[in-house]
Amino acid sequence: MASSKFPLLLSLFLLLHQPFSSKANLLKTKILKSTLFSQLFTTRHLNQTQPALYFEVTKPIKLPRTKPCSILILSHDFGFTYGKPPVLANYTPPSHCTAQQLSKIVLEFKATCKGTQFDRIFGIWLGGVELLRSCTAEPTESGIVWSVEKDITRYHSLIVKNKTQTLAVYLGNIVDNTYTGVYHVNVTIHFYPAEEKLSNHKNDLDNLASGFDSNADLILPISRNLPLNDGLWFEIKNSMDNQEKEFRIPQNVYRAVLEVYLSFHENDEFWYTNLPNEFISINELTDTQGNGPFREIVVSLDGEVVGAIWPFTVIYTGGINPLFWSPITGIGSFDLPSYDIEITPFLGNILDGEMHKFSFSITNALNVWFIDANLHLWLDTKSSKTQGKLLKHEVIPLHISLLSDFKGLDGKFLTNVSRSISATGWIKSSYGEFTTHWIQDFGYSNSVLLRKNENLQIISQMIHFHDSVYFRRHSSVAYSQSSHKVFPFHLSINVLDRGNGSYTSITNVTLGYYEEKAKSAGFDSFFSSLKNLQKGQVAITAENNFLVDASWSTQQIYKYHGTDLCYFRNISSSNNIVAYDKVRNTCKERTGSHLSSEFHGWLSSPGS
Repeated sequence: MASSKFPLLLSLFLLLHQPFSSKANLLKTKILKSTLFSQLFTTRHLNQTQPALYFEVTKPIKLPRTKPCSILILSHDFGFTYGKPPVLANYTPPSHCTAQQLSKIVLEFKATCKGTQFDRIFGIWLGGVELLRSCTAEPTESGIVWSVEKDITRYHSLIVKNKTQTLAVYLGNIVDNTYTGVYHVNVTIHFYPAEEKLSNHKNDLDNLASGFDSNADLILPISRNLPLNDGLWFEIKNSMDNQEKEFRIPQNVYRAVLEVYLSFHENDEFWYTNLPNEFISINELTDTQGNGPFREIVVSLDGEVVGAIWPFTVIYTGGINPLFWSPITGIGSFDLPSYDIEITPFLGNILDGEMHKFSFSITNALNVWFIDANLHLWLDTKSSKTQGKLLKHEVIPLHISLLSDFKGLDGKFLTNVSRSISATGWIKSSYGEFTTHWIQDFGYSNSVLLRKNENLQIISQMIHFHDSVYFRRHSSVAYSQSSHKVFPFHLSINVLDRGNGSYTSITNVTLGYYEEKAKSAGFDSFFSSLKNLQKGQVAITAENNFLVDASWSTQQIYKYHGTDLCYFRNISSSNNIVAYDKVRNTCKERTGSHLSSEFHGWLSSPGS
């Protein structure tokens, strides 16, 4: 093992999501040969006879006390579907569900699977608009079941549109003698009537805040068009690749937000562990992922940068080590986050009735990234044409600091990056004249430590992702919203060579998603704080490629406090069994944000 020529992370369960790369990645496995893979799949549920429930810990959707009207819109078995067209179904809004005023719309994806299978990325689109990006759970011989419930109320105008639209679900899967798992899927939409008639101030010229705070009137897909033998996402293959889509908006738009979906795969599935090219070149590592650990998604409008995304480190259900994610899956693995970019300041450039273009590129990308977007538009129903002008636009270049210190396969690498993007625009509509200020600020730090000829690898990363938007009219703020996200990540892999073909591998991972959100709409205000933190450890011992011992555990604390609801869950599992689970739905007095100290405690505690 001391002669390793590639990082240990890639030798541990690089179960990627594309069948054409799966074989190649299994051949790279140094620590766990193919025989150990099958042993581990069997080990996960030795005494299980009934399907196991897998789940992602998240807060419940706040629902009204009304009976939902539920419609099954797709039922399908996904077997050999890789490289085939998405499964399609005609969707027409059920009049008996949408006749009433709705306060909540929920999408439910429910699946079962039995056998052996990789984790597979999949997406659901309606009329080309993506509703959900998700990852399947990895099955066992005794079977698993899981479900995803997502609040899709923000797509209200699309879902109740009085026309037949195409629902598309792409889940690329292969079934053969080795990978036997078929995903049996049901997709349902639940329509919840409002408890009482909701007030609608969208046409109230004096209530600009309510207009901004409502759901969009029109959503345009910034995705690929059917027919396809793949998902509707664009595929970005390297750092020079640029994917784009033309669009045209109505001329009476007064607000626009671009919602971006993305996922990362193959050589960039673990982009945050990738090493500098200099280290790879000097050590002649021909099978190691490079370009360093920093990635940025850049969004441009007609060639001008309008926003950026520094993504959360979603770990799929087969990522790093699948034992971490049974039955508690990784943060965001069942419902990958989307990211909003405010386009309102730039409306003056695209209200001319002509075709315009969004494009996507990814800094330092290897391959492969799937990306698409939804353009949410708010329409001025009292005017056929709004006016606008971009007043100020500043894109501060990336400030990158790199420090490498290595000798042979041992070394330390530090990466720090920062940048900011801002824009100010003016809009005139029947609401009057208002000015939009849009700001993004980013901070990134990553350290990689390699010791013992790469048999000890430690990665620590922190991303700060802040954005805010303010709408001003007559020098006062009519509407504002802000979001401050922090994504901590820590991974350590330590392989102990015991001689005679025997070794022990210990892997620790800490994953966090923190966000504080604030919104002010006239006299109404909203605040929420989320702290979602996971820790896990897997220890395995093998002799001559046979597994002789394995133990694993995962702990998670989920704490949400908002003006809408409060939710707390403290849960842990050990060797697939939930050992502790405490849930609280009541609010306790907030003591303020303890972001720095809380994360420091998690990242520096024993076991990290």
